[in-house]
Amino acid sequence: MPSFDSIKDLLDEKYLLYNQPEFIKDDPVSIPHSFTKKQDIEIAGFWAAILAWGQRITIINKCKALFEMMDNAPHDFILNHTDNDLKLFLNFKHRTFNATDTLYFIQFFKEFYTLNDSLENAFLQPHPQSENFIKESLTAFHHSFFQSEIAPQRTRKHIATPERKSACKRLNMFLRWMVRKDGNGVDFGIWQNIKTSQLICPCDLHVDRVARKLGLIQRKQTDWQTAEELTAALRKMDASDPVKYDFALFGLGIVEGFAK
Repeated sequence: MPSFDSIKDLLDEKYLLYNQPEFIKDDPVSIPHSFTKKQDIEIAGFWAAILAWGQRITIINKCKALFEMMDNAPHDFILNHTDNDLKLFLNFKHRTFNATDTLYFIQFFKEFYTLNDSLENAFLQPHPQSENFIKESLTAFHHSFFQSEIAPQRTRKHIATPERKSACKRLNMFLRWMVRKDGNGVDFGIWQNIKTSQLICPCDLHVDRVARKLGLIQRKQTDWQTAEELTAALRKMDASDPVKYDFALFGLGIVEGFAK
């Protein structure tokens, strides 16, 4: 097993290599980067993160098609659409995400943005200073997202929650995009009330495999506790910004095939 120092040196090197604007074009983060208005970035980022499974090029193309249906102005569309405008979405589908899910997402966003200026507010329901803030935040967000009486049961599977022991990869990735501030141009850093140090590392297949090969994860299954275990290991390398190593682990896995 490599030493702690050698692992840290490797991950520091790969973080600098992959946390660059060149990373954007082939990644779902390119979707919110198509927008400049804060609310458009939030909506596009959230949707891109939730739809992020399968081949990256397919994810990107599906998201582009979705936002073209909104005239590439999602915030304005969500607040001002008519019932007739929604007919466009009846044939939208990505893997198991279908029109029912799409229309409910639009409904949630309309109700939310009618009362709120930023989606960040939806993730601040527990006190931001609590020790398990992100776990509590994602749990509370899931409850609020589905509090409507018309919430489809089938849509619940698309919004993960630590209550179901999920690693919540997509939501943690979305939070990374919105919260991290490093000036490198990939993550947006447009939210102010969540600390970078509080974030939990998105634990996807590639990250999981590389982290296990490096000895950063011991837990056999991949669930919320695994994501916490990985993040705790990364905090030993950078307590203020542990999730920056997501770039390194992901790049090592998907670009370099490190753990194959």
